Amino acid sequence: MGAHMKTTIEVSDQILAEAKRVAAREGITLRSLVESGLRGELARRKHGDKPFRLRRASFKGKGLSAELQSMPWDRLRELAYDGRGA
Repeated sequence: MGAHMKTTIEVSDQILAEAKRVAAREGITLRSLVESGLRGELARRKHGDKPFRLRRASFKGKGLSAELQSMPWDRLRELAYDGRGA
């Protein structure tokens, strides 16, 4: 095992709380989880990997027709799935 250095970093309360929950659930230390995350991120950056991004998959057009623009989402969903089973 290599040398260890103590340091202080600022992390948002929300991220720290979630990290502690994950570490506890997995039975590992917070330190282990943080080191694992840093190793993964450093490796990704070293190899030039880009974060995953969905391709743009929109259709050409002008959006919803006038009669649908004011409809609530649940009604639009019903119309979209009408006649397609349960």
